[in-house]
Amino acid sequence: MTATILVDTKPSTLFITPKKPYYTTANNFHLVQFSIQNHNFSSTMPPLKRRLKGYYSSSKNWNFKNSFRSAAASSATESPQLDKGSNNNNGDGDGDGQRKVPGLNTLFRRFWKVAAPYWFSEDKEPARLQLAAVFALTLGTTGISVGFNFLGRDFYNALANKDQEQFTKQLLYYLGAFAGGIPLFVLRDYAREILALRWRSWMTKFYMERYLKNQTFYKIQSQSIIDNPDQRIVDDLSSFTGTALSFSLTLFNAAVDLISFSNILYGIYPPLFVVLLAYSIGGTAISVFLGRELVTLNFLQEKKEADFRYGLVRVRENAESIAFFGGEENEIQLLLQRFKSAFENLTRLLVSSRNLEFFTSGYRYLIQILPAAVVAPMYFSGKIEFGVINQSVSAFNHILGDFSLIVYQFQAISAFSAVIDRLGEFDDVLDSSSSKCLSSSVEEISLTYCDERSSLLLESNGSILMDRCQKVLDLENLTLQTPTSKAILIRDLSLVINKKDHLLVTGPSGSGKTSLLRALAGLWNTGRGKITFYVNEGNDPQAPTSSEVPALKVNTADDTAEELEGPINRNDRGIFFLPQRPYMVLGTLRQQLLYPTWADDVIPTSDGGNPAGSLPFLMRNSSSGTSGGKRSKPTTDDLIQVLEDVRLGYILSRFGSLDSTHEWSSVLSLGEQQRLAFARLLLSKPKVVLLDESTSALDEANEEHLYRQIEAAGMTYISVGHRRTLYCHHNRNLNITTVDPSSNERNWHVEPINRDSLYNILNR
Repeated sequence: MTATILVDTKPSTLFITPKKPYYTTANNFHLVQFSIQNHNFSSTMPPLKRRLKGYYSSSKNWNFKNSFRSAAASSATESPQLDKGSNNNNGDGDGDGQRKVPGLNTLFRRFWKVAAPYWFSEDKEPARLQLAAVFALTLGTTGISVGFNFLGRDFYNALANKDQEQFTKQLLYYLGAFAGGIPLFVLRDYAREILALRWRSWMTKFYMERYLKNQTFYKIQSQSIIDNPDQRIVDDLSSFTGTALSFSLTLFNAAVDLISFSNILYGIYPPLFVVLLAYSIGGTAISVFLGRELVTLNFLQEKKEADFRYGLVRVRENAESIAFFGGEENEIQLLLQRFKSAFENLTRLLVSSRNLEFFTSGYRYLIQILPAAVVAPMYFSGKIEFGVINQSVSAFNHILGDFSLIVYQFQAISAFSAVIDRLGEFDDVLDSSSSKCLSSSVEEISLTYCDERSSLLLESNGSILMDRCQKVLDLENLTLQTPTSKAILIRDLSLVINKKDHLLVTGPSGSGKTSLLRALAGLWNTGRGKITFYVNEGNDPQAPTSSEVPALKVNTADDTAEELEGPINRNDRGIFFLPQRPYMVLGTLRQQLLYPTWADDVIPTSDGGNPAGSLPFLMRNSSSGTSGGKRSKPTTDDLIQVLEDVRLGYILSRFGSLDSTHEWSSVLSLGEQQRLAFARLLLSKPKVVLLDESTSALDEANEEHLYRQIEAAGMTYISVGHRRTLYCHHNRNLNITTVDPSSNERNWHVEPINRDSLYNILNR
């Protein structure tokens, strides 16, 4: 790992900056504080003061507030902007206490929006049959409860009358009813859990597909739209399906109980029914008043627990960088701060629950004597038998339980309301993404993919035909802005790139070089202008379908080439992107090499074939298929050869085989990961390659070797980088400077890289 070592004038102070900087999840104050706490600035303050002119006050106290305003402005071009009005994705939760409790209309709307799709999906028939079976079993258990009510009456009558024969007979009836009724209760609960699992499985796939469609996951993360989408998919969906079914069955059971036991209770003593209504209505009103804060507190607890867990995950994922920085003490402080926030919120939640429990406990225990106290005068006057008292108590408890669902289940209802709120919020964001409402800009960059083969058929002029055949990328009047602040990064860029016209993009840090690649990849579309790729659609076997919305709007009125309106897959259409830090998938070395072009061909469908009880909707069909123009999957020999081509042949002996599984992002150095990414590139054989400092961790010899490999393969590449040696592998240079807000002049220029300019660059 390449690192920068800063040594203070005091020999005891050593500060190491790793190749990949680690950014804490706290605000900017903690970010700088992290560096200050782990470096002794006692003798390096004067030069630091000159570099941060205006940020260091005359009283020698750090003026963090002003410095961060400037720092945020200068770094706006390097990363997607955070919307100040949006939820902090993984922040400390400032302002959480001001969150408004959603109204009942909002909760019901969100509940229906989240719950309804499954019951009208392709799995609706088996789901509805299982639901009907669960309700039928619930109806059966209610009938058994009514039977037990009458058995109890006769049992206690025999006991009070000292009728041994009748007592024995009723006891046998009781035992028989237990033997036949208990299995029905167990089967009801089992059927409910199986249906909840099936429902959760479908919803998990449904939400994951929408989350990963149209790069929604990237928009959510980069713009910090909502917090912890992973927790909403894993925990909230599981809680929602199980609790929704339980509450639905509880309401159904309550309705049947009311019908079944109301006649019994009303027939015994009508005033007892009136007492029951008054008692339940009063208890519900008091419970709602005492537990009014629980919905908000449960929502915040979900978020704060997820934030704390996310902080621990970041420590695990950035262990080496934190160790290099020596930032353990700072991480402890940040993690304890997040845990403290969750602890304080949970303390408030427990206090609110305690106050509610004071009432509900008394409410629950009072009903044990209330019905007996009401009907006791009738028993003393001889109007009813002793068993009727027991029957009235049983019926009273059943009906009161039905009327008092809010009292008994208020904490569960408040927690469920928080789950509905979180999932409904997530669902709204996913819908906004599919309808392209996440970006509020009226004017957007148009990204077009045109099939170059159509132009060969439509053009009749030979010179134009040759020009069209050579063209791979056309940028027309491209003005690029940041997604939220709308700060201009690049102004009116027009550029044509032909085959083997290798372009190097340079410029100062923060000028918008990587942001240009984001626009080319379709990740950013804020601004105006047009980007046109000329691709060979023969690599894409998937025909456009009218049922799918294109990932990006394609609109080319002046091009004679055919527009491709189908779902856009850059890899299938001959466009490949290599980031500075490659993504290492979870799986084998073979899967690393085949990702992403043939990823669906190597991922197993299950651990052991098709286990019993597997759900058909979880078996996802291949999105790329095997027909049409798709390249055949590389053989094992091809994979071994490409490892040799990128000088990684030694890792086979190091890890055993192509099918070995490791945490590749940890066991491979960044330089090895970058070479592995080039191996993917050579296997995929794209037409255009976008490289974002993809050789930054490599030595010059390996860098030269890899660029020669992709040039020999006939690829056209666009590179972002700072090294002078990169000029040797490109024939044109696009230099981008920082935009001057007070000027309308363009901030870029293109110049050829020839022998004379290359000599001057390398000898600066």
